[in-house]
Amino acid sequence: MLRLEFSEADKQALHYERYHHPHPRVQQRMEALWLKSQGLPHHQIAQLCAISANTLRSYLKLYHTGGVEALKHLNFHCPQSLLRAHQDTIEAQVRAHPPQTINEAGAMLAALTGIKRSPTQVRLFLKHLGLQRRKVGLLPAKGDPEVQEEYQKKVGAPLSRGASWSAYGLFCGCSAFCLRRVSGIPLVLRPVLDQSTEWTATF
Repeated sequence: MLRLEFSEADKQALHYERYHHPHPRVQQRMEALWLKSQGLPHHQIAQLCAISANTLRSYLKLYHTGGVEALKHLNFHCPQSLLRAHQDTIEAQVRAHPPQTINEAGAMLAALTGIKRSPTQVRLFLKHLGLQRRKVGLLPAKGDPEVQEEYQKKVGAPLSRGASWSAYGLFCGCSAFCLRRVSGIPLVLRPVLDQSTEWTATF
């Protein structure tokens, strides 16, 4: 068992930091050591601080080796993705050839680095690099009414997602944009204004 001695300066520092330190983990350490300086037994300190006996022993060892300052050091383990080593290459490739889907982005990363990751991991990694998923309207620009009007004069009003019957076929407004042929009637597609998504770099 460690035999710890607390000076009056250390006691005052522990008492102050257990309330005023910005990180709650450090506050917990200070609380445990302050209770220890008051002579409380280990099982009672662990109960009051809601920590295990092993955690309390680790706090005591920190104080024994470095005093109050050692209790302030936080060395959390933060694993880094293997893709981080290829960050510059990935950013350059995404900037030059933005992928249309997250699966395409995953295939791109696998081709560039040889590292395969799930769609969720790829999405988080790209977001961590500062890349954002953006909607990009197809020509003509959706935000320009004049261009839209001129385009519609040339090709006619586009089919809407909610349209059902047309002169040439049937358009189903489902999420997959499913098209079915009507028996005996050739299906002719007219231009439809739509949007697609792609990963765009924002540096």
